[in-house]
Amino acid sequence: MKKAYPDAAAALKGLLRDDITIAAGGFGLCGIPENFIAALKDSGVKGLTIIGNNAGVDDFGMGLLLKSRQVKKVIASYVGENKEFERQVLAGELDLQLTPQGTLAEKLRAGGAGIPGFYTRTAAGTKLAAGKETKVFEGKEYVLEEGIRADLAMVKAWKGDKAGNLVYRMTSRNFNPMIATCGKVTVAEVEELLEIGELDPDQIHTPGIYVDRIIQGARYEKRIEFRTVAGTVGKKDSPIRELMAKRAAQELRDGYYVNLGIGIPTLVANYIPAGINVTLQSENGLLGIGPFPSEAGVDPDLINAGKQTVTTIPGSSFFSSADSFAMIRGGLANWMVPGKMVKGPGGAMDLVSGVKRVVVLMEHTSKDGASKVLKRCSLPVTGKGVVNMIITDLCVFEVEPGRGLVLKELHPGVKLEDVKAKTAAEFRVALER
Repeated sequence: MKKAYPDAAAALKGLLRDDITIAAGGFGLCGIPENFIAALKDSGVKGLTIIGNNAGVDDFGMGLLLKSRQVKKVIASYVGENKEFERQVLAGELDLQLTPQGTLAEKLRAGGAGIPGFYTRTAAGTKLAAGKETKVFEGKEYVLEEGIRADLAMVKAWKGDKAGNLVYRMTSRNFNPMIATCGKVTVAEVEELLEIGELDPDQIHTPGIYVDRIIQGARYEKRIEFRTVAGTVGKKDSPIRELMAKRAAQELRDGYYVNLGIGIPTLVANYIPAGINVTLQSENGLLGIGPFPSEAGVDPDLINAGKQTVTTIPGSSFFSSADSFAMIRGGLANWMVPGKMVKGPGGAMDLVSGVKRVVVLMEHTSKDGASKVLKRCSLPVTGKGVVNMIITDLCVFEVEPGRGLVLKELHPGVKLEDVKAKTAAEFRVALER
């Protein structure tokens, strides 16, 4: 069967119609099928349900389909960088189904493997588990999730051959291997299309049996593949944020595997104590980022988004997002997760459900001065009873199971009265001298 086609429009011919479900690979704007998305936009099909880790941005990636009003529903993990998407959701013009990142990866893998459903601890006890079947295993609550099958799957790889075999490059693997398996029909675009036999069979990531049609992409913008200058100060950087990051870094121990959440926690990598060996895990598929702390300015937030070129250390490995979250949920190492959920659950729900220690870095009050350390969460929770330590711009709280918050430290210049005045939750005081 001939699988190679001259371009994206030709490869999609006869596959598109209104109201179909389309899954597309990529993490952020990294490893996305740019040519197929452009051809899909030009086709004019409407009423689409699109599935992917995120919805692109306003003028690039899957965001183009939202702008042209071709989408009726989105199943995604993180959608915070697309203003038009947000507008359509708030206006009731678009149906949104938020899914934790690791759960979404596993739903796609399960669908491709013919597995109709599975149980996971991720999202148990949260709003995203509402209405879903739950079951208790070994005293812990698990949520039933269903596998996903798509009418059409679109993926992007580094190299491929005319038999449909694919090879991905580094973290651009992300969601692509799972999405390649979950489609009734799968189309792939590659940067380099080779003859059959030119790829080493031992290096192939997606076997050609999953791929129905393949093209060599005409062009790739790759707008996020650039190097960030080490030590660059961002607009949100400040002495107090750096102080919080330094304090969080003191929680690290030799041999830790660490996943840093978005925002303030990304600064922690710059302050890893000398003399200890810490390995960072980037949830889009990289374990082993370094060296630290000698290479200041490394930003795991940008690594997670695919925006920063990094130096890998001996023993590093790349893997798919499904393998990444299987690693996280399995709790196979001493994980620490400084982070919080923003603009969709992203990977946070999976992280807090599988790790051994969670450290949250956050501002103590909102912009209007209201306390963010509450008696009870007013927003949908990322995880139930999972936090071990809270580091704010005022102080450090330990969370003692069954006993609540304990004030352990005050930052320089902060008085106990300040913390009491700005903390809505009750806490005990056990300041370390």
